[in-house]
Amino acid sequence: MLKKDKVNFIINKLDEIYPEVSPPLTHSNHYTLLIAVLLSANTTDKSVNKITPTLFAKANTPQKMITLDYETIYSIIRPCGLGPAKSRAILGLSQILVDKYNGKVPNDFSALESFPGVGHKTASVVMSQAFGVPAFAVDTHVHRLMYRWGLSSGRSVKETEKDAKRLFPEQKWSKLHLQIVFYGRAYCPARNFNPEKCPITSVVGRRSLFR
Repeated sequence: MLKKDKVNFIINKLDEIYPEVSPPLTHSNHYTLLIAVLLSANTTDKSVNKITPTLFAKANTPQKMITLDYETIYSIIRPCGLGPAKSRAILGLSQILVDKYNGKVPNDFSALESFPGVGHKTASVVMSQAFGVPAFAVDTHVHRLMYRWGLSSGRSVKETEKDAKRLFPEQKWSKLHLQIVFYGRAYCPARNFNPEKCPITSVVGRRSLFR
């Protein structure tokens, strides 16, 4: 199957299964989205959504967050893992937002990626979900499925993002990111995976999966 035919099949199948998608991380504004996405590194959205109501009840703006001490933040977010680094990042980026951006999350990739604890994937999610800027955030699910579907080599996340942006229409990037994440969790997990039972991989999957 040609790549363009794979792409069309994938888009249509994902639209069939997930006609509407909503961001999985609970948030109430651009700042709480940024913090929630930062917290989601190396853990599950479910784990993040369990602790953010407590954190955001204390501080849902950077101005409020910098009034909390490290120990308070750490005690709340510890279940998400990487607590020390994430606590320092939250305090650091909150101070930067207050000092340089009047407490507002900037609509700018470079600015976001300069913040402590914020990498390209986090910036992509925020730009897409907060500001509607087309972005194709590549997490572990997107990286895995792009490889299994024969759309990328799997050598690096950077290459996967480049391939995804080249193959899929720009106006669909943000929705496709969420659709692929949800699909990967439900139908195409990292472990105990049977490609013949996967509605998409069974049709477009690379041949090596079926040996």
